[in-house]
Amino acid sequence: MLSRRVFAGVAVAALALAGCSSKGDPGTDPSASAAGGLASITGELKASGASFPNTYYQEVILSLKDAAPNFKVTYNSIGSGAGKKEYGSGLVDFAGTDSTVKDTDGVPAGSYLYIPTVAAPITVAYNLKGVDKLQLSPVTLSKIFQRTVKTWNAPEIAADNPGVTLPATAISVAHRSDGSGTTSNFTKYLAAAAPDDWKLGSGDTVAWPADTQAGAKNTGVAQLVKAADGAIGYIDLSDAKDSGLPFAAIKNKDGQYVLPTLEGATAALAGAEVKDDLTFNPLNAAGAATYPITAPTYLLVKPKYDDPKKAELVKAFVKYVLTDGKAIAAEVNYAVLPTELQAKALAQLDKVS
Repeated sequence: MLSRRVFAGVAVAALALAGCSSKGDPGTDPSASAAGGLASITGELKASGASFPNTYYQEVILSLKDAAPNFKVTYNSIGSGAGKKEYGSGLVDFAGTDSTVKDTDGVPAGSYLYIPTVAAPITVAYNLKGVDKLQLSPVTLSKIFQRTVKTWNAPEIAADNPGVTLPATAISVAHRSDGSGTTSNFTKYLAAAAPDDWKLGSGDTVAWPADTQAGAKNTGVAQLVKAADGAIGYIDLSDAKDSGLPFAAIKNKDGQYVLPTLEGATAALAGAEVKDDLTFNPLNAAGAATYPITAPTYLLVKPKYDDPKKAELVKAFVKYVLTDGKAIAAEVNYAVLPTELQAKALAQLDKVS
């Protein structure tokens, strides 16, 4: 984490200087610096939600201290489901979520706007002694997580990995215990890529088989995978790398096995259709270089805040996330938004009052 923080401080210092010296209106350029106008801001924001983007948000918040020493922002990583509930109950000023709002989430209609921030691969991380390279097709992946394939030397896994010696080790499946946008996107991917095989549906929670293990947040799943030889789980790229876990190359829509990388995520973003509310779906996108389990993440913000000062603070922070903050994204394993989508996100933010 030290190298990330050093990087963040250097990046923000440079961007702050650029912002202070600029004579242009930073609102007219999607990539313009937000740091120049933050130095005088005083106030506090509280947020909670998805663990998937937590590493990115924490680094952005840390870097914000250099640009705005009197502007305090806290983000509590509790999962998309819990974050949406806290937002709907008025306990936080904004929330992070990797999944869209459903009627059962406790968020009143008309009380939120989606602001996309970054995207990242969901890795299929594993712990298998003697196997440092692994390939999985979506059908095989669906069978593993549904527990119809239970050993690593099963014919389905062997067919995906010609020439690889696979042990007869039992497979241990790890998944999220909390309501999770990572779960929602992972299961949406399986439903799209293996529609004839995936039977568990999709959502922030699904009815996993009884002989699977559950961990809280992405970090909890990573701990379960790391603790057991033969384990497998779905984890965001940043937490998988922090855990030192290997991850599988996944067969994409074009038939290519692709490792989770920011380049693969960026390729997926390029082909994603953006809806009017700025939600978008890069899962199972076409393209030879595309990593197929690429997930978006959003901030939920209010169209109108009771306190105009709170609206000002939210707009300042989210603009910082979308502009100066993106200099940090690649360093902590997140892909930035395409320029056109970034511009739409900033325009969406302008609706907040």
